[in-house]
Amino acid sequence: MSICKYILFCLGLLYMASAEVAAVVKDDGGFITVSGIVRDKSDKKVVPYATVSIAGSARSTVTNVDGEFTFKIKVPVEGTEIEVSHIGYVNARICIEEGDPELPVIWLTPSALMLDEVIISGRNPRELIEEAIRKIPANYSTELNRLTGFYRETARKRRRYINIAEAVIDLRKTSYTQEADRDRVRVLKGRRLLSPKASDTLAVKLLGGPNSSIYLDVVKNPDLLLSPEILPFYDFHIEEPTAIDDRPQYVVSFVPNQSLPFALYRGKFYIDKERLSFTRAEFFLDMSDLRKATEAILRRKPFGLRFKPVEVSYLVNYADHGGTTFLSYVRNEIRFKCDWRRKLFSTNYAIVSEMVVTDIEPSAANIPAREAFGKNQVLSDDASFFYDKDFWGDYNIIKPDESLEKAVNRLKKMHEK
Repeated sequence: MSICKYILFCLGLLYMASAEVAAVVKDDGGFITVSGIVRDKSDKKVVPYATVSIAGSARSTVTNVDGEFTFKIKVPVEGTEIEVSHIGYVNARICIEEGDPELPVIWLTPSALMLDEVIISGRNPRELIEEAIRKIPANYSTELNRLTGFYRETARKRRRYINIAEAVIDLRKTSYTQEADRDRVRVLKGRRLLSPKASDTLAVKLLGGPNSSIYLDVVKNPDLLLSPEILPFYDFHIEEPTAIDDRPQYVVSFVPNQSLPFALYRGKFYIDKERLSFTRAEFFLDMSDLRKATEAILRRKPFGLRFKPVEVSYLVNYADHGGTTFLSYVRNEIRFKCDWRRKLFSTNYAIVSEMVVTDIEPSAANIPAREAFGKNQVLSDDASFFYDKDFWGDYNIIKPDESLEKAVNRLKKMHEK
């Protein structure tokens, strides 16, 4: 078989530092572009996945793996402030002025904010989780909202990119008192690049990729981790507290306490101390039984292919806007090895998908079923190619890191030959 195809389906699916020498560029579409690099003030290292937003609004993006960001802001910009935040840091703001060639360096300082030790030691972690679940209707939106987001998925063979797909998505989120399967995603714009090399014989596809914003919303999709039937399968522990967005957070870790016919997870929940809202979830698929782990992520593979999962990780962030909590960022990474029988060495692969919410507004209508992105659709099968440098217009995106930019240019040249 010359082409090896299998499809990954991950449970319905599938971050200051300083912004140094950030440029402000005027565009023709009635907006300016702000760009910068995010670094930690204490050790000067870049900080990936920091949230960059317009202060007091829901317009945002995140930094890439190199700590870089670009952010488009509508003119006029007088009085507009950019706010940068990340878990464990104090928020920082900088005023944007049109015409400035550069922004001054912004420093985010590690937060020393701590929770009351007496309160922490006196709380039962399982009861804390259950109380936060009961407060979901009060903390999360009970209205229909339109979330605009940017979605990217990439596939790497060893360190080389072989598949890149991106899209601006329209996500209609129904009330958090309703089930997650009532939410829908529509692709507004999309593009892709695939390696044309014959040696890249593995075609990796994520079914329903942009729908990760629905199925990995652990607060609205409790069957993943927070349903009353699931909670007894885990042991919970209070960890060292931290701060997110200048607010103190409980940190509750969880691990499986029994073996089931399907794979469970291990990870951490972050819960706002005052509001008792879930603000962040970090979790990993349990790899103690590779057969169960494989069944959780692999939908189909060709006969004779050996597949071994190495790690499956998830990150889900939420943000507060006007006293209501909304989904803000979702990331999933799958690392695995595979080879054909009788081959001596296996090959390492990595699949990454991420979605950042770039804007939120109330909406009166849901997306018609005929326009919704299907759970069995594949983004890289339908998107156009990467040739228009102004493809995204005034949409905010996640800036590609240096290695991804190089990969895009390399793949473009390969297609042009």
